[in-house]
Amino acid sequence: MIVAARIFFVGGLTSFRALFYWLTPWIYIPTMLIAPIFQILLFAYIGRSAHLRSDEFYVIGNALQYSSIPCLFAMAQSIGGERFQDTLSAILVSPAARIPLFFGRSLPVVLNGALVSAFSLAVGSLILGVHLPASSFAPLALVVLIAAFSCTGLGLINAALSLRIRENAVLSNVIFGFLLIFTGANVPLDDLPSWMSTAAQGLPFTHAIAAARKLANGAGLGDVGGLVGAELLVGAIYGVAGFLLLRWFETISRRHASLERS
Repeated sequence: MIVAARIFFVGGLTSFRALFYWLTPWIYIPTMLIAPIFQILLFAYIGRSAHLRSDEFYVIGNALQYSSIPCLFAMAQSIGGERFQDTLSAILVSPAARIPLFFGRSLPVVLNGALVSAFSLAVGSLILGVHLPASSFAPLALVVLIAAFSCTGLGLINAALSLRIRENAVLSNVIFGFLLIFTGANVPLDDLPSWMSTAAQGLPFTHAIAAARKLANGAGLGDVGGLVGAELLVGAIYGVAGFLLLRWFETISRRHASLERS
């Protein structure tokens, strides 16, 4: 148990820090903290000019959805980066249990994604004058954390695909675009084609964004329990699927000696 805990916490933290080995720390600010504010402002002013939805609608939707950037890219890089540096085989040849090895890498990603969303929500609200009731702060923090967890589960699938494709950044951007359109971040689900709104029920953020909007309008945590539970379930399903996919690709890569083939 002690060894598994060290792999989970220490190994996960070390892997996350290694993602930024080629960056200076200040790069984090424009990438993770400033970019989401511009995304919020873009859609909020489009909504104003077209007389569509309130600023609150766009602030909440985009603040939560933007955590897909750290969640998708960091999880993909945690596997793809090791593969690119020819260190992945050394990790996978070790006798370390795979559950703490892979899921430990996701914990810092969840926390970072939640931080990005919370910062974007707070700053976006201040800039656009969106009032959030004080009673909603704690429930919103929980929903933000669960949304980051859910997207990190999808990120684990994205990471598994890094074992089979040469460059994962394009795929991460494509997934980001789908989440931007399908989850109701900027277009209400009722206004989407029926097949899109149906598909959205199985995507991260859809239920979390709906829950956050209700909380911002005065609902209690108990009123959105079903939405929060659905978001947790979506994240858990993606996480398990991503882990199984990683194990399968690992097995195939060992069999064909293609683990670090580009």
